[in-house]
Amino acid sequence: MSTPTLWLQMSAGRCPSECEWVVGRLVPVLTRELTARGLAVEEIDRAPGTNTGDARSVLLRVSGPEVASRVADWLGTVQWIGASPYRPHHKRKNWFVSVAAFSEPSAEHWNERELSIETLRASGPGGQHVNRTESAVRITHRPTALSVLAQEERSQHLNRRLALARLAALLAERAEQQSRAAEDQRWRQHTQLERGNAVRIYRGATWQRER
Repeated sequence: MSTPTLWLQMSAGRCPSECEWVVGRLVPVLTRELTARGLAVEEIDRAPGTNTGDARSVLLRVSGPEVASRVADWLGTVQWIGASPYRPHHKRKNWFVSVAAFSEPSAEHWNERELSIETLRASGPGGQHVNRTESAVRITHRPTALSVLAQEERSQHLNRRLALARLAALLAERAEQQSRAAEDQRWRQHTQLERGNAVRIYRGATWQRER
């Protein structure tokens, strides 16, 4: 029986660079806590932020018994309260990032005719093949032309699951972006909606948890 697995994506979205800073510092906090709960946490992918050490988004593979219930209190919006690390005189003190979980979507979630699935050899730096089997998986969603590649896992089965999870995340993000008409409206909604709905709140350089 395979170990239960989820992929967690922590994202700063389209928020300012301070939120990228929060993502970069919050990932280790999450990793330590989930490890203490008996889960294995592995960083799979990272989109670097504007500044060194920051990240626009981080994708983590989390596995272990009762993984869904053990990560549940992390899912949603996380708030950090503190002065901007980049704009000391900026009045804003509240910064928000999101944490979402993705698993292999159910078969009925996908129309197989909309997917192009290709297997290939996983490659290391410089194109060096890291194995002799076609364990990597590339999936293209034909209606949107969105394409994802998964080669971090050791088996084709796990890479297929990861690729489908990544595709689901991309489609969800695309749908969310399309539903927001204007940039100023997006910022108003973000501020008004997220402040009251943070599942966790941290404060200051010591990352003292308040909720």
